[in-house]
Amino acid sequence: MRVLFIGTGDIGLPSLEWLLTTPKHEVVGVVTQPDKPVGRKQMLTPPQIKVRALAAGLTVLQPLKIRHAVEELKAFNADVAIVVAYGQILSRAVLDVPPLGCLNVHTSLLPRHRGAAPIQAAIRDGDAETGVTIMFMDEGLDTGDILLMQRMPIAADDTGGSLHDKLALKAPEALEAALDLLATGHPPREKQDESKVTHVRKLTRQDGRLDWTRPAIELDRLVRAFTPWPGTSCLLKDAQMKIHRAQVIANADACPASGTIVSANTDGILVSCGNGLLNLSEVQIEGGRRLSAAEFLRGHPLQAGDVLG
Repeated sequence: MRVLFIGTGDIGLPSLEWLLTTPKHEVVGVVTQPDKPVGRKQMLTPPQIKVRALAAGLTVLQPLKIRHAVEELKAFNADVAIVVAYGQILSRAVLDVPPLGCLNVHTSLLPRHRGAAPIQAAIRDGDAETGVTIMFMDEGLDTGDILLMQRMPIAADDTGGSLHDKLALKAPEALEAALDLLATGHPPREKQDESKVTHVRKLTRQDGRLDWTRPAIELDRLVRAFTPWPGTSCLLKDAQMKIHRAQVIANADACPASGTIVSANTDGILVSCGNGLLNLSEVQIEGGRRLSAAEFLRGHPLQAGDVLG
């Protein structure tokens, strides 16, 4: 089939790579978001999807709004569009361009975790599993009929970053199976169960502020889910401290007020939570470097009874 690839996020790179190398399909063009300023120097930087597509000699479109590029999309004469983390809702005019439709690669078990941050949501909410859903796109946000779904477990030590990479590598397998089904001319279509819908909006840094009144097990999931983005943090003596790694202390005895440091030594910074204790093992003070707790305490001594905000 002639395939138009529409995507921006790095999670789509393995899927694009598979499409470029499989003899089953031909990538006829790529649509991605415009280059954006990145970093302190705000250097204009292209999405890696664009970089890979240009290296393959493909035509790349970067419309500010894809709904304004319908005629350009038609010129690709694609049979189907594959959409992975593009970042815009597709209008009906865009969805109708490829005769076989637009297939979206979504990294959750729909209808659970519709929206912008399904990977983080799955860890944050304590889900035992996640996966890749391939769906026929409609004008809603992740509301289309399901073509197929492939599941995978979430490991106890998975972070948002590690699970992102696992799902990125799983996506081509799901995509291959979905396109094989589409090629039969009679692909399955399963309506989503609206009674099981959950939504997750785009995350901000403010979402990562730790609330010590919450149970330690929830805060542990939050730290893992929001690593590397948007990160988690708290206040230490009016300075922001990022938490990069933490562990729940099982079978903790009665604890002091939430946010109180119970101990601070080479084993970590032990903090009382609403229920249980959380050991902070890797942290970063505002303006400083990422350090193990032992390294951090050499320059920032803490003691039992100090309180984190």
